[in-house]
Amino acid sequence: MRKLEVKDAEIMRIAVQQEILRSEDSRYDHRLHGVLLVCSGLSCPEVAKLLGHGPRTIQYWVRRFEESGFAGLEETPRPGRPSLIHEDIRSGVAVDLRYSPREFGYSQNLWDSKLLSHHFSKQYGVQLGERQCRRFFHQLGFRRRKPRPVIAKADRNAQLRYKKT
Repeated sequence: MRKLEVKDAEIMRIAVQQEILRSEDSRYDHRLHGVLLVCSGLSCPEVAKLLGHGPRTIQYWVRRFEESGFAGLEETPRPGRPSLIHEDIRSGVAVDLRYSPREFGYSQNLWDSKLLSHHFSKQYGVQLGERQCRRFFHQLGFRRRKPRPVIAKADRNAQLRYKKT
């Protein structure tokens, strides 16, 4: 029987590894395969090379499997860094964003991430970057609005002159 080959094998290997990392179920299955290969007689370094991990990672999987069984291979919660924005601040900013920035003494007419970052700092004492502020807008369901150019309200002759250039 002829040996099968995958076109662009190296690129496909990376794509498959990324696909495995996308969901909890596939990561669990991946760990099961690693333990299965160790049970079949391969060493941790051999399994690591096959699956694209370090030998220490395979050792952790095997140890967790021996200690806790299948439950040891399941995803554990990863809490991450605690949020700087507590629920009371979140609700306060959500209310603030419903008003014009001018009502808070700012010179702008519309909220943007830079202004929101300044507002967080001034009103709530929380330092957030512009990117986090854009995420915050998105989490609250706001979308970016750009002001319409003044030319849209100009007279007909001015509009025609503008379109020509």
